[in-house]
Amino acid sequence: MINTAGSNNMMSPSSSSAAGNSAQSPGLKTYFKTPEGRYKLQYEKTHPSGLLHYAHGKTVTQVTLAHLKDKPMQAPSQSSSSLGVSSGVRSAAARLLGGGNGSRTISFVGGNGGSKTVSGSSSNRIGSLGASSSNIVMSNSNFDGKGTYLVFNVGDAIFISDLNSQDKDPIKSIHFSNSNPVCHAFHPDAKDGHDLLIGLHSGDVYSVSLRQQLHDVGKKLVAAQHYNKDGSVNNTRCASIAWVPNGDGTFVVAHADGNLYVYEKSKDGSGDPSFPIIKDQTQFSVAHARYSKNPVARWHICQGSINGISFSADGAYIATVGRDGYLRVFDYRNEQLICGGKSYYGALLCCAWSMDGKYILTGGEDDLVQVWSMDDRRVVAWGEGHNSWVSGVSFDSYWLAPNADGTGENVVYRFGSVGQDTQLLLWDLEMDEIVVPMRRPPGGSPTYSTGSQSSHWDSACPVGTLQPAPSMRDVPKISPLVAHRVHTEPLSGLIFTHESVLTVCREGHIKIWMRPGVNESQLSNSESLLSSSLKEKPLISGKAVNSIYKQ
Repeated sequence: MINTAGSNNMMSPSSSSAAGNSAQSPGLKTYFKTPEGRYKLQYEKTHPSGLLHYAHGKTVTQVTLAHLKDKPMQAPSQSSSSLGVSSGVRSAAARLLGGGNGSRTISFVGGNGGSKTVSGSSSNRIGSLGASSSNIVMSNSNFDGKGTYLVFNVGDAIFISDLNSQDKDPIKSIHFSNSNPVCHAFHPDAKDGHDLLIGLHSGDVYSVSLRQQLHDVGKKLVAAQHYNKDGSVNNTRCASIAWVPNGDGTFVVAHADGNLYVYEKSKDGSGDPSFPIIKDQTQFSVAHARYSKNPVARWHICQGSINGISFSADGAYIATVGRDGYLRVFDYRNEQLICGGKSYYGALLCCAWSMDGKYILTGGEDDLVQVWSMDDRRVVAWGEGHNSWVSGVSFDSYWLAPNADGTGENVVYRFGSVGQDTQLLLWDLEMDEIVVPMRRPPGGSPTYSTGSQSSHWDSACPVGTLQPAPSMRDVPKISPLVAHRVHTEPLSGLIFTHESVLTVCREGHIKIWMRPGVNESQLSNSESLLSSSLKEKPLISGKAVNSIYKQ
């Protein structure tokens, strides 16, 4: 179901992006062309380079888009100390994190009502204050409790940035002493306030309130619920984590040993390692907890690591991709394997659903973007254009076909992919325009035809069948609409928003590319746009454009 703030001393979008490009991306263009216009680099987000942990190279940065809605009516507790900052939380945080020049002064009120001042040099960077005293909790009393943020992991820290600020440095850092954070997920409608999930390399999992983390100025998690503590249930790396759509506080965690665990926030967070031994590592199996504790269920998916998971928009299905090269699609509620198949070569690394639930994208070590059809339960197209492993895929549900007529016929899907070749590729998928290879007749040559996939291929395979890798000649090929080198380092993910495309490299640098026609006046309305655009738009019909814009 994707970072920086400071409301004062903001640079213009053009100057900010220019400064970022000259510092980090020499020789890279600040725009790329599409038939509908230019996507322009608006600004960049990153982390303080001087604070990288020695184990930074062992983790890959992922980014999560988090939209906080209006602040709840209940006021925060007054028992905790407060940080008095006249210019607001964003500028205060920027100063605390070393974003300004000169000295800083922090005023806070103790439990007895008396006040005192703490001064320090701006040379102190993120986390230098830390938890300065076990009996004092400093908080940002002026935090307004809403906004759109980027949550991303680098080394041993989680960083939080304001999406709508041009400042590059984050407004918040959370450091972990025992292990590195590797995956995270956000739920905008979480009922009890715990809306952010964080999975660690050690297997530990935390649920926290993003609002509470932003309100506190310390560098540690506050009011966190801890699951799988010290790997009591599973001590392998958290590979992926996700909220279950419409799941009422249920979430799943995939691990590097091929197991996926189901948790419920309403139940005890202490581990219950009472699951039976897996008798056949090659077979899918589900076991439920014997007691009313977390995790409530264990799904054994495959041998080797689960590399990515993705839920359909309605939460009915979950797709997984793994080190064994297989995509698997499950009926989540009935705990049943529906379909799946193998990559052309190597492991699959990422997957994503179309909003209508008809198609699944996968990418991996064969350098291909694969399009899977739920109707046909097989690969219906291969995207050729990357020169290395494909590390991130996503449908662009906000894009409208340039000549859409609204008839609902001949639907076009726009999607994107990023890879270790540092490229962002945009694709248009129009099933009626795909050249479909017919089955090769005995002793003859293959023939080709345009039209519906299902009319030319065999009937859908039986439920629960995992198909072998298809032959190269049997799968239609599509070419990218756009190919643009966006970073100097290998890419790890991308996110589409109403106004932009976000790309992130594995080293923790994020770029925000504004869509054609989006100007600065529109950016001021981005909060309401992002809030409403969390619900995907229906795809509009139109013709695909076949030309490639190579940057």
